[in-house]
Amino acid sequence: MTLVQLKYAVCAAGETSFNDASKKLFLSQPSLSSSIGTLEKELGITIFHKTRTGISLTKEGEEFIGYARGVLEQYELLDSKYLRKKNKKKRFSVSMQHYPFAVQAFADMIKECGMDDYEYELYEETTGRVIEHVKNHKSELGILYLNDFNEKVLGKIFLESRISFHPLASCNLHVYLWKGHPLADREKIGMEELMEYPFLSFAQGSQNSLYYAEEVLRTLPFSKRIKVSDRATLLNLMRGINGFTICSGISCEEWNEKNFTAVKLDTEETMTIGYLSGTDTKLSDLGERYLTKLKQVLANVL
Repeated sequence: MTLVQLKYAVCAAGETSFNDASKKLFLSQPSLSSSIGTLEKELGITIFHKTRTGISLTKEGEEFIGYARGVLEQYELLDSKYLRKKNKKKRFSVSMQHYPFAVQAFADMIKECGMDDYEYELYEETTGRVIEHVKNHKSELGILYLNDFNEKVLGKIFLESRISFHPLASCNLHVYLWKGHPLADREKIGMEELMEYPFLSFAQGSQNSLYYAEEVLRTLPFSKRIKVSDRATLLNLMRGINGFTICSGISCEEWNEKNFTAVKLDTEETMTIGYLSGTDTKLSDLGERYLTKLKQVLANVL
């Protein structure tokens, strides 16, 4: 019994005649019939009923084809992982909250790898989607933050999803605003000073729990609130209506708009930037490279 014979039998099982199967296999009908006949003789079973109108699986045949499909699927997995590995495109995917420093690390990784043949994916997503992407292996890594407010709730979700959070950097809280804002020249901004200005935050879609909020201190009673879906809109509103948001203050000048700045918020609260990965998943070479670049970027800007 060979893999070729299994392939022939599985193909024939999906057709109503050996003639139709042979066309799909680019094989003559007599050759296909002979190969399957040899297989049946070797196994001591009848796989197909043969009539004038075509073929159908016997009860033994149905059981055998089920096993044969499993063998072929496992062979394809082995072939893809090992035999065709040299010719396989390099693939890597990361999901993140709206962090320019994480985008810079992504670009630095690509430049260092210097490969001509690759397929990378980068997603700026809601908190829930970042978690979902890592849980479902759509992304190898997820970048987000934890603090005293969301840590217990998100930690439980991580545990249930079989993913782990790995701290990278602890940050003071900052107010992010445009340089023309009345408070932009301060060394430190008090919370009460912000109350008259619009608070901008990223919409979290159907998962709108405060624990999923990308902005720290979102629970405070800001009377003017605006939710947006992308970073460009948030920056435009900062300029247009003197809006602000709360962030880590981690800034990459070449990736941020020159007309915006981060001013330390007068609070003792902090946030921890980190990455998510599958609890039982070993990071790929590209995953390790990305984390190295991410740590380098954070070391340069903190």
